Amino acid sequence: MYTSLFLAKLIGPIFVIVGTGLLLNGDRYRAVVDEVMSSHTLLYIFGAIALTGGLAIVLTHNIWVWDWPVIITIVGWLMIVRGSFRIVFPQQVEDLARRMVARWSEFLLISGLLVIALGAFLCWKGFA
Repeated sequence: MYTSLFLAKLIGPIFVIVGTGLLLNGDRYRAVVDEVMSSHTLLYIFGAIALTGGLAIVLTHNIWVWDWPVIITIVGWLMIVRGSFRIVFPQQVEDLARRMVARWSEFLLISGLLVIALGAFLCWKGFA
């Protein structure tokens, strides 16, 4: 349980801050997405970072229970998948990102609110 609390305290604030940044600075985040998608190097580096972070989470917290800690495990596995896809299928990731940017306003609001809600929940579990 200590690992779950630690990771909730680590991931929760990051998600709240990133989600808030998405909502308040949408144009800057769009520019970041455009820049990353136009750089094979950045796409690979961000893929390697996501893969490494996801593996670190899963190796220390691969807990499949019907309770809130499973959220952390799912986040870790999603990071592994995301990082792997960026490394193995960069063209498909770039195509998907271009479609996402075409519907930026909808994506921004939904993802920003979802990330903030998930982060707030993890903060509540970790710090309460």
